[in-house]
Amino acid sequence: MSVNALKLRGSNVGGKISSYVRGALSVKTLEGIVSLVAFVALWQAAVSLRIPYISNLPFPGQVWNSLGEAAGTSGYWLSWVASLKRILISFIIAQVVGVPLGLFMGMSKPFRQLIFPVFEIVRPIPPIAWIPLAILFWPTEELSIYALTFIGPFFVIVLNVMQGVASIDQSFKRAALSLGAKPSDIFWKIMLPGALPSILTGMTVGIGVAWNVLIAAEMIAGRNGLGRMTWEAYTNGNIPLIIVGMISIGVAGYLCSSLVRLIGENCMPWQRRF
Repeated sequence: MSVNALKLRGSNVGGKISSYVRGALSVKTLEGIVSLVAFVALWQAAVSLRIPYISNLPFPGQVWNSLGEAAGTSGYWLSWVASLKRILISFIIAQVVGVPLGLFMGMSKPFRQLIFPVFEIVRPIPPIAWIPLAILFWPTEELSIYALTFIGPFFVIVLNVMQGVASIDQSFKRAALSLGAKPSDIFWKIMLPGALPSILTGMTVGIGVAWNVLIAAEMIAGRNGLGRMTWEAYTNGNIPLIIVGMISIGVAGYLCSSLVRLIGENCMPWQRRF
């Protein structure tokens, strides 16, 4: 390899590294760091000044020490693995079932009129209300947790996809038919791309609902997971570990939401500027 080629390769690598550094030190990242530091400072001040109710919280340093102790045990990371596994499997199943159902309900008026009344009766039932029935119906506690975590995002996804398809301008469909497009072409080139923003919205909202249901299900029926870890910390009176569990749940939910947004950006590059 020639010297010029090595210099060019080195400049490319250096450019990539500098771009990563600029991204890490962007204004948005710095603002996020400042907000986190300000939150911890206010937390420290509120506990130190013994503000009513807030003074019952542990100091940030105590929570940090509890996090260090928990991170040194295998049980903490196994809780992460158990919760992420349940979320991943249940959320994927909710997409596989909910997205096609929402598309068909949005595209076919007779099908929507047949299914939507039952859907609207069942949808307002809180996922937490399904816990007793899920425990009785499914043969194992693990399957009941999966079922509950599936129910949470399922209705959100179906409703968003259905409304997204129904909101597509019908003039696009009529124009495609006038140009000789087949029904399959209309579905793949008009309906599905037009519904992608609504699918992403349903996924973004649904992943948050899935975490809410999962944590409640783990506290009631689970034997492991972040929710169970937090509940056991409560029963043992370990307040710093309760905060550690809550922070862990928040970080896990943030990572999942970021993954959903990343998938949406790759599927819809024309919306990245928004």
